[in-house]
Amino acid sequence: MSQSAVKASGVSGVSGAPDAGRWKALVFIALAQLMVVLDATIVNIALPSAQQDLGISDGNRQWVVTAYALAFGGLLLFGGRIADLWGRKRTFVTGLAGFAVASALGGAATNEAMMFGSRALQGVFGALLAPAALSLLAVMFTDAKERAKAFGIYGAIAGGGGAVGLILGGFLTEYLNWRWTFFVNIPFAIVAAAGAYFVIREPKGGRNRSPLDIPGVILSTLGLVALVYGFTRAESNGWSDALTIGMFVGSAVLLLAFVIVESKVKAPLLPLRVITERNRGGIYLSLGLAIIAMFGLFLFLTYYLQIVKGYTPVKTGFAFLPMIAGMITGSTQIGTRLMTRVAPRLLMGPGFLVAAVGMLFLTQLEVDTSYAGVLLPGMLLLGLGMGTAFMPAMSMATMGVEPRDAGVASAMVNTSQQVGGAIGTALLNTIAASATTSYIADHIAGATSRSQQQLVQLQGQVQGYTSAIWFAVGILVVAAAIALTFVNAGRPGSGKAVTGSGAGEAAEDELPVPVVAH
Repeated sequence: MSQSAVKASGVSGVSGAPDAGRWKALVFIALAQLMVVLDATIVNIALPSAQQDLGISDGNRQWVVTAYALAFGGLLLFGGRIADLWGRKRTFVTGLAGFAVASALGGAATNEAMMFGSRALQGVFGALLAPAALSLLAVMFTDAKERAKAFGIYGAIAGGGGAVGLILGGFLTEYLNWRWTFFVNIPFAIVAAAGAYFVIREPKGGRNRSPLDIPGVILSTLGLVALVYGFTRAESNGWSDALTIGMFVGSAVLLLAFVIVESKVKAPLLPLRVITERNRGGIYLSLGLAIIAMFGLFLFLTYYLQIVKGYTPVKTGFAFLPMIAGMITGSTQIGTRLMTRVAPRLLMGPGFLVAAVGMLFLTQLEVDTSYAGVLLPGMLLLGLGMGTAFMPAMSMATMGVEPRDAGVASAMVNTSQQVGGAIGTALLNTIAASATTSYIADHIAGATSRSQQQLVQLQGQVQGYTSAIWFAVGILVVAAAIALTFVNAGRPGSGKAVTGSGAGEAAEDELPVPVVAH
């Protein structure tokens, strides 16, 4: 595609002058993204205290996490399409306001029904907020070098925010009470919404005013909810549970029907061109796999540090700081500096492999493992690798899409992360539980005293964690292979772009910026 063809296509922000307030806007977009990512882990730390206060049974406590995950994961594509239809700035501010109200309800909850309802409501508004935030970046930052910096910051927050949530959650729970893990969202949301309202100037001409694809909304929402719930239920009820199997079968049927509908309707919810382009398809897949590995690890390390090592919630949170430091360094220093110099696959592939090496360190965990000898280098490498890989992945996932598709392309990034998180927690937890049970059964007979039995129990738990982490290592290696194989775009601004979905279909184009209309 020539420069004149790009200009003729009417792509917002391509030929026009960039928005003068874009860097101020990034501050408020990043703040909103941090709030959403924090919420994924901050509530986990507070869950035991909230459960006790509200009288939630052990069987029902999972719904504090599941209600949010189902609403968020199920409605992301719909939220992305609303952003394209309604305007990204308006959707973003509405999402923030709704998230603040839902958080206030959660903090003020007096019973389990109110708690579950507020979490579901948080998920609904999060599904509006997350794709709107990412698509705003996609349409506001069009210069290759600026885009690299902006997505470096965004990638660091998307990757490291979960670990920050562990620190903040531990601090609030230990020194205030669990209700503050909800109330803390309110100032975040107010500042981000006010800043966005006054600073963000969304480029004109990027709306998708086609009628809403109602069958697509219903099929995608039900299909994703069934998939996320299937994995969540598998964690608590096992993979052979009849309802678990039914959810997976139902999800497969609904999502297949969704793809068929999207290929036939005039104005699809998710235009198949968004996911069939090989670079974006490879990114969604590799990113989802990496999140599977990472979410499982967060869970195991939190339990290992608190139960096996006896750390307090606050100390546990601070123990994750090397991972956050690694992510920030990988994303804002390595990824940002190299994004405009090398092809994205040469950051993503090696990044996932460095993270896999970090995971390898963590397979050596034992009951008496030293933090400095194993955990510190393992988490540092994991963060460094993930940060380096996340940054180009976030940028490339929305690169090359038409402005009218920016919302749903952004929603697919969040969907791959959300589904990956649900799969990771369920799959790796099941592997860990099975290995723990097997180890204890084999060794408990030789433990004659109570202290020896307790030691076997702890050794069994650690054996479970390391068994699951070995699987996570393999998953990261597969993610690296997919990134190196599928992602074949040249470096942004190099004059090389991938325009086809087939292997090796690279074309020499003169691109003034990385946003290209297909």
